[in-house]
Amino acid sequence: MAQEKSKTPDAKRIVSSSHLVSENAAELSEVEYGLIVAWNAFGKWMVKAMATAVAEAGISVSGGTDLNVLDILCLHSVNHRARPKKLADICFKLNVDDSHTVNYALKKLIKAGLVSSEKHGKEVLYATTDMGIELCLRYRAVREACLVDGFMPFDGGSGAELGEVARQLRLLSGLYDQAARSATNL
Repeated sequence: MAQEKSKTPDAKRIVSSSHLVSENAAELSEVEYGLIVAWNAFGKWMVKAMATAVAEAGISVSGGTDLNVLDILCLHSVNHRARPKKLADICFKLNVDDSHTVNYALKKLIKAGLVSSEKHGKEVLYATTDMGIELCLRYRAVREACLVDGFMPFDGGSGAELGEVARQLRLLSGLYDQAARSATNL
């Protein structure tokens, strides 16, 4: 006889907020906790890796101010495929609704000499400077040295499991975006 799924939240589940555990989808609370922990670990990683890259390059960023997660994401986004980007495109790619925060990050990157801006009609296009490109490459070297080898045992180096994780995360982001739109209409 197949075991019925319990309608009460399992006390052994690892969740961030037990009061949010749904009887219909307890696993969702486990996924949400995993996302919280992963996001914070990823953010910590990005900041530490960029600080190492900055130190190795001997670059002074905004009078000594460290780059935060959004600054780093914007720098990599602007550098992506070596093509100038509009603010709206950067926001869209990063799934950031508040363009003011991205604009502030871009201004900080311009002040640091990592990104340049050029007006084309009414649009402003952002591109990485030579120093910004060099910093992205140094970040990549830190990433290769500290992170990439750790993924080899994850799925035997084939990348198939990580590819599936990436696919699932994209699906989840779509569900959460739709839920955010729905919540606006309640």
